[in-house]
Amino acid sequence: MQQFLNLTLSGISQGAVYAAFALALVLIFRSTRVVNFAQGSMAMFTTYLALTVVDAGHSYWLGLAVALGAGMVLGAVLERVLVRPVEGGPELTAVIVTLGIFISLQALAAILFGAEFRSFPAPFGLAGFTAGGLNLAITPNSLFVIGAVLLVLAGLVALFRFTDVGLRMRASAFNAEVSRLLGIPVGRMLTLGWALAALVGSLSGLLIAGGNLVYPAFLDSLIVYGFVAAVLGGLDSPAGAVVGGMAIGLALSYVSGYLGAELVALAALGILVAVLLVRPRGLFGTAEARRV
Repeated sequence: MQQFLNLTLSGISQGAVYAAFALALVLIFRSTRVVNFAQGSMAMFTTYLALTVVDAGHSYWLGLAVALGAGMVLGAVLERVLVRPVEGGPELTAVIVTLGIFISLQALAAILFGAEFRSFPAPFGLAGFTAGGLNLAITPNSLFVIGAVLLVLAGLVALFRFTDVGLRMRASAFNAEVSRLLGIPVGRMLTLGWALAALVGSLSGLLIAGGNLVYPAFLDSLIVYGFVAAVLGGLDSPAGAVVGGMAIGLALSYVSGYLGAELVALAALGILVAVLLVRPRGLFGTAEARRV
């Protein structure tokens, strides 16, 4: 019973991490209709910027602010310089560009920051709670991660449902020509979408890195699991990203605990294939959105 409880708590904590990354993917897909495979390397790069600030003797929170600001700038610049020239062309072209950005940022990070493992501080404690003599596999830092993910979810839902900016971003992504005729500055909306997605991605990178070791490829495996979570929930649904992240976190935690850690990657692949075969639009996705 204690093993099941701890696996569940561990799965929830890890699922919040997957959900954080899935939210960044959902945000950029919903606002630009592009699946950004460079999201992980962008988050990794800004995480290193935060670590540089912390190593210089400043607080974690200043590093967080620097990473979030740098993420917005990085996202806007990449959209303007590299993605804008291929917008309107075949969708595969934009995907190839994001893959190129992914490889380039990893190489640049290795050059600038080094390829060795470095410890990243956590804003809160990493010791698990105890209850009734039981050691629980959840920490104050885990609660911070879960709270941050729920806050981001609430912000994205409010942005897309209750603000004119969110409506303009979605309209620009679905039909740029009609949006321009209606007076919407499509270029600015797409740039804003990339900037906000990079901000959320930077936050996810910091949440993942807290209390762990970082190196240029430290987000690679989490990119895969976050992508599976986004597909499971629906690439156009913020709530689906969180539900998908939690579901993947729990499923992989149970697989690791009962069947063996070596089967985790295979289980994630199996979930992805099953979702694409049974419900390709995801649990909360809409067929109309996925056809665009």
